Amino acid sequence: MELHAITDGKKESRELKEIIISISPVVDYIHIREKNKPPGEIVALIEELLNAGVPKEKLVINDRLDIALLTGIPNVHLPGNGLPAEKVKTAYPHMKVGVSIHSIEKAKNAEKSGADYCFFGHIFETDSKKGMAGRGTDALGEIVEQVKIPVIAIGGITPDNAVKVLEKKVQGIAVMSYIFSANQPKEAATFLKNIDCKGG
Repeated sequence: MELHAITDGKKESRELKEIIISISPVVDYIHIREKNKPPGEIVALIEELLNAGVPKEKLVINDRLDIALLTGIPNVHLPGNGLPAEKVKTAYPHMKVGVSIHSIEKAKNAEKSGADYCFFGHIFETDSKKGMAGRGTDALGEIVEQVKIPVIAIGGITPDNAVKVLEKKVQGIAVMSYIFSANQPKEAATFLKNIDCKGG
């Protein structure tokens, strides 16, 4: 099971750097999703992470293809209303490109466009989408069956419900609050990562 950790956009760069460095040995990918930070600050953060030994292959830049190219990060994740995956893959075939999708139709479109994987969610209700019902694990299972590219589940996933998600044969799970709001992010990430090893 792949474990993707997504930054929550709520922390100062110094604290964020410390958390990312601590969880990097545990998680498979760390998505830098900092919409409220200026580009220069994000670039500086990434450079500090690389200098601290965080593998560039583990970092994923959300939305900002320009920042990924500037810092040499080979992974970019595109929001549903972001850049066309097909054009990104054509221009930069070395890049691993993910796309956020919310329906089977969008999942098929992502696959046709050459996306390397897709995020589907939100599976359960989340703090960031209060009042919006999750799309559920049945819808997730349909997506997994309909496309050949890896599907990563996102949205309200915790150790309490992760097994239900993993039963749908997803490639992995993506979490934000569970790790980045935890008092001990590394321990939280380790606990979640180990669920798969327990028969989940």
